[in-house]
Amino acid sequence: MTDTMTKPAPINHWLGGKLTPGTSGRSAKVFNPATGEVQGLVDLASTQEIDAAVQAATAAARAWRSVPLSRRAEIMFRFRALLDAGRDDLARILTREHGKVHADALGEIARGIENVDFACGIPNLLKGGYSEGASTGVDVYSIQQPLGVVAGITPFNFPAMVPLWMIANALACGNVFILKPSEKDPSASLFIAELLQQAGLPDGVFTVIHGDKEAVDALLEHPDIAAVSFVGSTPIARYIYRKGTEHGKRVQALGGAKNHMLVLPDADVNMAADAAVSAAYGSAGERCMAISVVLAVGDVGDELVDAIASRLPSLKVGPGSDAANEMGPLISREHRDRVAGYIGSAADQGATVVVDGRAQAFDGNGFFLGVSLLDHVTPDMDAYRDEIFGPVLCVVRVPTYEAGLKLINDNEFGNGTAIFTRDGGAARQFQFDCQVGMVGINVPIPVPVAYYSFGGWKASLFGDTHMYGPDGVKFYTRTKVVTSRWPDPAGSRVDLGFPQNR
Repeated sequence: MTDTMTKPAPINHWLGGKLTPGTSGRSAKVFNPATGEVQGLVDLASTQEIDAAVQAATAAARAWRSVPLSRRAEIMFRFRALLDAGRDDLARILTREHGKVHADALGEIARGIENVDFACGIPNLLKGGYSEGASTGVDVYSIQQPLGVVAGITPFNFPAMVPLWMIANALACGNVFILKPSEKDPSASLFIAELLQQAGLPDGVFTVIHGDKEAVDALLEHPDIAAVSFVGSTPIARYIYRKGTEHGKRVQALGGAKNHMLVLPDADVNMAADAAVSAAYGSAGERCMAISVVLAVGDVGDELVDAIASRLPSLKVGPGSDAANEMGPLISREHRDRVAGYIGSAADQGATVVVDGRAQAFDGNGFFLGVSLLDHVTPDMDAYRDEIFGPVLCVVRVPTYEAGLKLINDNEFGNGTAIFTRDGGAARQFQFDCQVGMVGINVPIPVPVAYYSFGGWKASLFGDTHMYGPDGVKFYTRTKVVTSRWPDPAGSRVDLGFPQNR
């Protein structure tokens, strides 16, 4: 009886409006990162299962695109209300499978709901243009129409927010959506699926199919999928973009980051230290918008490092289920060990380990790592070059604003950056100079609000459009221009000349 009670729960696909067990015979373990225990077994779809899911979505697409905008908006409003009411339940799922603390999980959900708010305005967002009398008796107008079947491949670090970046706009624009969430924390996607069904979304319009690389490749190669959205690491984003476009798909693939925070000598050091700690260690550093490098200009370095270090002993690291904790575990044992390796390599390469997260002891078998602060990091070190994606903050000393700016602009990534200063002129020059897609001025994590769009430059983005907001609507629709004339049949004649707008 005990064995039955402790057996990991199956985590199935969502097909045709219901939970559906996989048929591939393959599954993956889903851990509780705070305890190291296996708590679920998620189905991994085969190529054949992907094909069946796409066929079912294709069958639902025509009816859904014919649903009036007012009805789609009504469903989005209901979905928004259900998400709002279910915040705590969804946050507990995030804590259980991802490990983030409850408050952080609630923050993720709140940012996701903002995207649903935006999609509720879809009747206004899909207004086209109209030109009466473009030529004699001729009117011209544009309309935006859905693509059909679209897919999203989402990462482990935001299992609710990132899917909502995609789902809300895609569905509101009249597409059917297939979500392939991370197999590390898949249950949030099923919670969202149930809420969409409760909101009145017809069965088959939203699908959740779990899987690994086999499933990803099947989605990228399937001829009936028109577009793919992706968020993850740069190597995988590059692969997704290349393979998807080779198969004729529209692709937006957001990659990795190495976000710098430039602190000028005139900055308020306490405010900058608070911001650096918050942005570096929140969500255990598993954010593509986390600050991983502080560029200390001139003589601000010593004071700033001392201020950051003084704040770290009071940070509470532990299971996300305890409301007193501020930072939870990392997603897996392998990832924790990889992050810890950067602390050792930085020391070997000449950095100063001011605070060593490896020294903090934790009870149990969870995937915990304490926060680390590395000083005197240089651009040739592994800890600077690589995206660590963990609770490690590097401090690089630079002599001038220009030297710091050069490091930011020379970096292969261009996701987010920030400047801390009291000088408005310097801040304005920085936003003009930096080659980065999202910029914060005395704001360490400049994630745009939902009615703008999210995305970086350089190796942080593959594709022509950013995520969510106006770019999201653009990505999930295509424009059709209609030229209309209602002439008197008596004046009809053959004319092989090029059409004239007169």
